[in-house]
Amino acid sequence: MRIDGDGLYLVAGVALLVGAILPRLLRRYAISAPIAFVGAGLLLGLAVDRSHLSPIAEPGLTKHLAELTILIALMGVGLAIDRPIGWRRWKVTWRLLLIAMPACIAAVAGAGWLLGLAPATALLLGAVLAPTDPVLASDVQVQGPTTGDGAEPEEDDEVRFALTSEAGLNDGLAFPFVYAAVFAATKGAVGDWGLEWFAWNLVGKTVIGIAVGVAAGWLLGRMAFAAPSRTFRLADSREPVFALAVTLGVYGLAQVLHGYGFIAVFVAALTLRAAERGHDFHQELHGFVEELEHILTWGILLLLGVAITGGILKPLTVAGAAIGVGLVLVIRPLTAWLSLRGTPLGPSERWVTAAFGVRGVGSVFYLAYAAEDFGPELPSLWATVAFTVVFSVLVHGMAATPLMRMLESRRERARE
Repeated sequence: MRIDGDGLYLVAGVALLVGAILPRLLRRYAISAPIAFVGAGLLLGLAVDRSHLSPIAEPGLTKHLAELTILIALMGVGLAIDRPIGWRRWKVTWRLLLIAMPACIAAVAGAGWLLGLAPATALLLGAVLAPTDPVLASDVQVQGPTTGDGAEPEEDDEVRFALTSEAGLNDGLAFPFVYAAVFAATKGAVGDWGLEWFAWNLVGKTVIGIAVGVAAGWLLGRMAFAAPSRTFRLADSREPVFALAVTLGVYGLAQVLHGYGFIAVFVAALTLRAAERGHDFHQELHGFVEELEHILTWGILLLLGVAITGGILKPLTVAGAAIGVGLVLVIRPLTAWLSLRGTPLGPSERWVTAAFGVRGVGSVFYLAYAAEDFGPELPSLWATVAFTVVFSVLVHGMAATPLMRMLESRRERARE
């Protein structure tokens, strides 16, 4: 049986109902909601027309849906972080971003090249698989803003903070490396584009994104919490849609100014969070964004399952599978573990932080973004990325609950 366009409304309704039930149903088991949704997508693929639900067939739709999902997630994680930004306070984060992430890109690109990929394709694969996911890693991230009179920033769970802040920034920081892969494929030797890439794509666009995020977040924070007119003081009127307006507006402004919009949105969320840090309006904003994120995430995972049923993994090679497994089980844990030497993390915390480099929607977005410049290699690239994302969802989804409980029990014993 095939479901027509009207029948898809029924499918969407059932999917949302299942999404409301699954988190509670699976709370006691080593099966995360993302695993269940991918499985539901596999079954759904047997009933719907899969020809128009493939990222290869619809790269534009795939890109924009993944883009919107990431934006909503970045606003959510930015609002959830209590800790003020700073070099020492965020020491673990900077290590993961400035050491582990480039090392991961280099290792995956090197492995891809050794396994037969063209240099530009290998670099693209490394860049696409670099970002850890702010969407699928909610089980190991901070749960929301701490607000109220006398509220103190959440400092005790360094693992959750590190994984949350890393995921908030490395989605945007992967962009320069994607550009490098595109330039390598379209402009030839590094000497022809290397200086331009460093000055503009690495430094210039990053600085613009940060500047837009800080300025817009500060202005909007002043308006929401301290505007002279109550009409503009949205914290008093309790308008949670303000979070969506900030997300889309800041992203659009950064893009118009040719900066990195992902970075701008996350920085704007941090800056907004810093305005009246104890105000409970932050919880309402975060709750609203979190609901939107859940809906979009369920859709992405269902479509991923449908694409797998439709054969997106058919071009998967042994080399592609080896890269995916190696990244999740070896490359990310090892590079992150080495980068975290000398940080406040204990041995167990260091290993858990290193291991949970969840791959997901960011990888889908970046491959869709670069698709038109890598036409012949796209089927195998999509197969490798889809396999890696599903493998990450399975491994990290099953490990998240027991490992986080282990860390919590060790902390409790240390306090006694």
